[in-house]
Amino acid sequence: QVQLVESGGGSVQAGGSLRLSCAVSGLSDGFYNMAWFRQAPGKEREGVAVLSYRDATTYTNSVKGRFTISRDNAKNTLYLQMNSLEPEDTALYYCAAGRTYSLVPQHFSLWGQGTQVTVSS
Repeated sequence: QVQLVESGGGSVQAGGSLRLSCAVSGLSDGFYNMAWFRQAPGKEREGVAVLSYRDATTYTNSVKGRFTISRDNAKNTLYLQMNSLEPEDTALYYCAAGRTYSLVPQHFSLWGQGTQVTVSS
């Protein structure tokens, strides 16, 4: 049974930092691409960052230079380090696993339950 469990969300002031974690278990092989998505109230879910199984990375433009996606294979954990947070980063953040290297939500079939990030000005 595949499980993706996010943690690390919280409330911070603008300019602060958070590190999200996603504990991964049950994947059938090592050829999944891992990604972070977010969804703000009233908005569509958007891709934030993706990490391929070959360690390539892609970020959405609004987080480039501020967010870093990484993983610790020994701990089966995906991370999203978020620095210089802005109120516009407020959203429910999800990790996901899929076979396509993409930031399109429809390309991912395995999802966590989400962790809330709230950034105040």
